Amino acid sequence: MSYRLGVDVGGTFTDLLLINEQTGQTYTAKVPSTPHDSSVGVLNGIARICDESGVTPTDIKRVMHGTTVATNAVLTGKGAKVGLVTTKGYEQTLQVARSFCPGGLGGWVSFVKKPLLATLELTIGADERIDAKGNVVRDLDEAALRVDMQKLADKGEVEALTICFINSYLSDKHEQRAKAIAQEIFGDMPISISSEVVPEMQEYERTETTVVNSYVRPEVAKYVNNLQQALKARMGDDVQLSILRSDGGLASGRASGDSPVNLLMSGPAGGVAGAIYFCSRAGYDNILTFDMGGTSTDVALIQNSKAKVRRETIVGDVRVRAPSVDVRTVGAGGGSIAFVPELTKALRVGPESAGAVPGPAAYMKGGTEPTVCDANVVLGYLPSDAQLGGAMAIDREAAVTAVKKVADAMGIDTMEAAEGIIKIANEAMFGALRLVSVEQGYDPRDFALVGFGGAGPLHANALGILTDAWPVIVPPGPGVLCAYGDATTQVQDEATRTYLTLAQKTTSDVLLNDLAELRSRAAESLIADGIAEADLEVTFQADLRYAGQAFEISVDFTEQDLKDQGLALLTGHFDDEHEKLFTFKLDDGHEILMIRAVVKAVSGEIAERLQGEENFTLEDCKIQNTRFFYEGQWHEGALYDRSKLHQKLVVAGPAIVSEMDSTTVVLPGYQANIDAVGNLLINPVK
Repeated sequence: MSYRLGVDVGGTFTDLLLINEQTGQTYTAKVPSTPHDSSVGVLNGIARICDESGVTPTDIKRVMHGTTVATNAVLTGKGAKVGLVTTKGYEQTLQVARSFCPGGLGGWVSFVKKPLLATLELTIGADERIDAKGNVVRDLDEAALRVDMQKLADKGEVEALTICFINSYLSDKHEQRAKAIAQEIFGDMPISISSEVVPEMQEYERTETTVVNSYVRPEVAKYVNNLQQALKARMGDDVQLSILRSDGGLASGRASGDSPVNLLMSGPAGGVAGAIYFCSRAGYDNILTFDMGGTSTDVALIQNSKAKVRRETIVGDVRVRAPSVDVRTVGAGGGSIAFVPELTKALRVGPESAGAVPGPAAYMKGGTEPTVCDANVVLGYLPSDAQLGGAMAIDREAAVTAVKKVADAMGIDTMEAAEGIIKIANEAMFGALRLVSVEQGYDPRDFALVGFGGAGPLHANALGILTDAWPVIVPPGPGVLCAYGDATTQVQDEATRTYLTLAQKTTSDVLLNDLAELRSRAAESLIADGIAEADLEVTFQADLRYAGQAFEISVDFTEQDLKDQGLALLTGHFDDEHEKLFTFKLDDGHEILMIRAVVKAVSGEIAERLQGEENFTLEDCKIQNTRFFYEGQWHEGALYDRSKLHQKLVVAGPAIVSEMDSTTVVLPGYQANIDAVGNLLINPVK
């Protein structure tokens, strides 16, 4: 038997999902995360899931891992001390940035800029210059650079080095030579050069991105190397470790250590990948996803089974030029605290969260403030008389006491207050869903809605009503869907080149020749990791804009598409997207700003997961009778075990469907059934 393992490290729990590739059978486990060293939690989880499943660790051949190591290093400011080598006269590129202060017209008055990731004290300027066409204007003064680098090394503070010269995206000659000199002086210290990390125009974005790569590189490399060695010790030398990238693809352990800037949004990308995996197999190619956890909710739009990818990644106040799934986050989660301001007496929910500790009042870990989770308990959506997830006991009285604080502050009934908390949380998530749909020219009614995460299925039906997006889909194992996404996506890499050419002044043949060069570059890292060239699939992208504009749109295409339709394929798609976003399009002046090749490794198919036994009746699936409060009144219903449900059964609301990692609410007037893939589909009763 051959198995693959998906691992997703969260702030509170590490989720694991083990898949038998031949039968599709899955095993899940949750273990506490270990923030001091995430690999400890991963190894603890592997030990538990192997013990509970009876699977021998050496049978696991592939480990796919979503990690927050890079993200946390940026958010906590605990990355490496970075030394920066740039072109003389451009030492203050990071300080000048884009001369933008967040806020209104007076934002500059109160704006306090955070410390830079590469300080001026650790920045030196190299005497060199390459012009805007890639020609050498002034040769690199190697002797002077060697002296300055030695002084920088003698300070004993630099832990990672960045080299970023002006216009090096056109010619890497000087950067490569500077890197060679740096290796002589700094030895084994990690060195990142911009022409390898992000060979794109715009010196600030290129410098910031390469500096961030250096900032997180020692921490990520240490983590990946330690984990890789530990996995080999337990599973054998042939185990393959892959890390989820921000754009939803996988990178090998080696590539992740070299370019960790591509891992900053590794966590949220896993859930999107998992949702695509289940929904595309069920025939739902256009979906809206919302991943509701304890602190926040991540939402995304997927069209034609492809997530929208932005060409930048934002973590805190750090913005880098690295591709990431277009995920928007709102501060509404199961632990979001509800309160009533003294001044307005208007109910508010979040963004402050009770977190894992002290947590919601109902979890009996010391929390006393009313949360969204407590409101769900009070309303009966989380039944307190059944141990959900097999282990978590819930105290309804503690939840009622907490929610009563809000009710008393507003002078209303406790049940009304609890329902108000839920509705406000739902509206916050609905607003985020509008950001990725309506405000980008898409009608939510043209999409299905996918709810996952620990708390997502509780609110999925209600959000379906707000968005009018049907069916509402709850994938199998929604609480560990990020781990499922890690386990089912593909290893990939990409190569990019600044193009800056008017579409009217080039031909498809010229463009194809340039793309062929990028394809070879993008495939290098995958081939180096032992993937056969025959197992690679290639797609291309071009970033277009109207000449004179600063806003570009990415267009995906294949080599055959370009041969069949020519450059009209690119300009036509760009025009359609531009009109959708801005209500107008122009006849000419299309400028191709960037081109890139994306190379993916073809992954083996996984057998479909097993369904419940078809001889089970709905009564056999029922755990107990229950009731919940909805729209001002109590409704009698039943609590069902999802693992026993199968395609021939229909669950009519009001009902609650329970599983190990989450709970789904089916509201009155709606019904749910299981499809062939194992998704729970909720639709209005006709």
